[in-house]
Amino acid sequence: MLYTALRPLAETMATKLGHKIHKLRSTKGLTLEALAQAGGLSKSYLWELENRESQRPSAEKLQGIADVLDVDVSYLVDDTVDEPQAIHADREFFRNFSKLADKDKEQLRRILETFKPAK
Repeated sequence: MLYTALRPLAETMATKLGHKIHKLRSTKGLTLEALAQAGGLSKSYLWELENRESQRPSAEKLQGIADVLDVDVSYLVDDTVDEPQAIHADREFFRNFSKLADKDKEQLRRILETFKPAK
């Protein structure tokens, strides 16, 4: 009974997810094949994700797609927004920052210090 009640919500979310992926992919000029290959997915799986309501990708698959599309995975799964918000960009920035080498992080910190307002 609960599964039946939640099913329309899951399908709506999958539809929004597919729409977001398609829109971002198209904006970046990526083909299904290019995104699938770069994200470690099959082209047919990605097509189903964009076009069918029943797909529920794993967190790993969503992260692979988000990495290629340069968005935070939280944007993809947030069904309350249609466009990435500042919070999504900030999360993506910090995720990318955490992957940098220590010397690159320090260099970026020094650059950011120059943007602080004078006291």
